[in-house]
Amino acid sequence: MDKRNFCIIAHIDHGKSTLADRMLEITETIPKRLMREQVLDRMELEREHGITIKAHPIKMEYKGFILNLIDTPGHVDFSYEVTRSLAACEGAILLVDAVQGVQAQTMSNLYMALDAGLIIIPVINKIDLPNAHIEDVRRELIDLLDSDEILLVSAKNGWGVEELMGRIIEKIPSPRREGSLLQ
Repeated sequence: MDKRNFCIIAHIDHGKSTLADRMLEITETIPKRLMREQVLDRMELEREHGITIKAHPIKMEYKGFILNLIDTPGHVDFSYEVTRSLAACEGAILLVDAVQGVQAQTMSNLYMALDAGLIIIPVINKIDLPNAHIEDVRRELIDLLDSDEILLVSAKNGWGVEELMGRIIEKIPSPRREGSLLQ
């Protein structure tokens, strides 16, 4: 099977772990009866505080492809985990909250991903919220990335997540490096 190695990068609380949960549901990697919120956050401290501290890799199968996902921390104090994750990937989902827009850690993670030579898939999350500023955030991302190929999702409700998974398969190349961690 052809592989895609990617991570989800974003500012803290922009929905990385929730998006990972929806992908795990869609691919049936984790049975529905075992599914819970932020299933990849395994450490007690992560679950207590609702944040990702350690990067968590998981293998999913989807439409004849193996999708190796690494859910990364969003908090600036854990940037070293993001750097380690980027080294194992060919692409990154840049997830931006439709209410908060581009934040400091969004920029930091984006620059790290670009420095690592990764394909960036920009995604606006939380489009279902009544106070979402979708067009404002879209303009921010267009200015930042010089691209209007921006997907809209609600990780909480699953809206747009299958389209995103198709984009991962379409845009992110197979592992290119000899000895890639996730070959």
